[in-house]
Amino acid sequence: MERIGAVLIDIDGVLTVSWKPLPGTVAAMERLREAGIPLALVTNTTSRTRASIARKLVGEGFPVSADDILTAPAVTAAHLRQHHPGARCLLINTGDIRDDLTGVTLVDEGEEESADGGAPDVVVLGGAGDAFTYAALNRAFRHVQRGARLVAMHRSMYWRTAAGLDLDTGAFLLGLERAARVEAEITGKPAGSFFATALAHLGATAPHALMVGDDIESDVLAAQRAGLTGVLVRTGKYLPETHRAADGTPDHVIDSFADLPALLERPGT
Repeated sequence: MERIGAVLIDIDGVLTVSWKPLPGTVAAMERLREAGIPLALVTNTTSRTRASIARKLVGEGFPVSADDILTAPAVTAAHLRQHHPGARCLLINTGDIRDDLTGVTLVDEGEEESADGGAPDVVVLGGAGDAFTYAALNRAFRHVQRGARLVAMHRSMYWRTAAGLDLDTGAFLLGLERAARVEAEITGKPAGSFFATALAHLGATAPHALMVGDDIESDVLAAQRAGLTGVLVRTGKYLPETHRAADGTPDHVIDSFADLPALLERPGT
């Protein structure tokens, strides 16, 4: 493990499903902590703030803090502050993430056409769920048609819950992009800037870092394109047919995050 400068870890489907630990994941993270390996939990989760995620994981026994967690909303806030400073942003998201959107001016529903500010400058899509109604998406469509920029926190098509696979933002984003004839700015995984931010947070470099995920495209192959070693786990949203149809090959495939310490102890890893 001394060769490893950092490990980036997806949460949903890798450490937990519906926020309950997968077998052996708590013990595996404890082993990585004991080895002194810098860790960052990198997630496209948009239903909770970093602080809320940390409280939930600590309650399940994981040795983490809010400082260990990098979320798509937090990265999106940085993106908006840098690339769209002062913009009025209409957020469509299921879950309250406002605490992680520091420095971003949010327009509440019904205020888009207020006399003092006018229509939103940016439409921001977070995580799919009950907030992704026809009315909300059609409102986003109309604002983008009028010239608002479209920013999406990720392109994930689905995620794993205790009840099975559920549709995610990417399934709706594709239709919105095609209808409005625009391409969204993506801020979370698989954007290369997301991985760069995580590595900078840890003071690590890509050649000495691993990314562990259950999404072969957004987690693993995207990380490999950014220069990291990709590790695919056969848990969460993993499907054999998706693995076979992927555009690339993961550097490593393991059954579970519980197997990661053993992988890192292999010569040459």
